[in-house]
Amino acid sequence: QLQASGGGLVQAGGSLRLSCAASGRTFSSYVMGWFRQAPGKEREFVARISWSRGSTNYADSVKGRFTISRDVAKNTLFLQMNSLKPEDTAVYYCAATPVRYVYGAYVDMREYDYWGQGTQVTVSS
Repeated sequence: QLQASGGGLVQAGGSLRLSCAASGRTFSSYVMGWFRQAPGKEREFVARISWSRGSTNYADSVKGRFTISRDVAKNTLFLQMNSLKPEDTAVYYCAATPVRYVYGAYVDMREYDYWGQGTQVTVSS
């Protein structure tokens, strides 16, 4: 089970930190990621992290502004979002999947088996 939280309303240039509490299984052989979906648009990849190795991958649109991390002891995934822009407005979802390919990119939402409920992020101009 994945439970996302931390969304809210923030002005452009501001910051938010999203959390995703994971439970029900051991995630040591998992990849966990963040996706987002803006109104009228398809769900898109934001960032992902290998739970065991901590290796990360980011969408070009958020590189240098967002940081994905995890607290292994607390089974919690984070997304630190800085320098937020109005175009970052979306519902943000956390997701998890077992590692199937060691060198997989895991940027496609179809690769993920488990999803959280989403948290709304609204950035005002």
